[in-house]
Amino acid sequence: MLDGERRVFVLAEGRLINLAAAEGHPAQVMDMSFANQALSVEHLLLNGQGLERQVYDVPEAIDKEIARLKLASMRVDIDRLTPEQEEYLSGWTEGT
Repeated sequence: MLDGERRVFVLAEGRLINLAAAEGHPAQVMDMSFANQALSVEHLLLNGQGLERQVYDVPEAIDKEIARLKLASMRVDIDRLTPEQEEYLSGWTEGT
């Protein structure tokens, strides 16, 4: 390779690597991911004028609405979280 020369290695014929070269995610997961992305972009379009250029978390209201709609589409009812469950969930700062 010559100095300053750059190369791009295309995997899986340029397709989404997790779908073409592995099992990927099931549609039941991807629909929530796409909804999250779409609603986040809408949020930025409506509220982004005053935001600094940096990475922001998805607003909690968007996450909760997507979860509510997904559970409703599956006809799943959930209870309210106990104080112990809320404490456990609030302890996560990274990851899933």
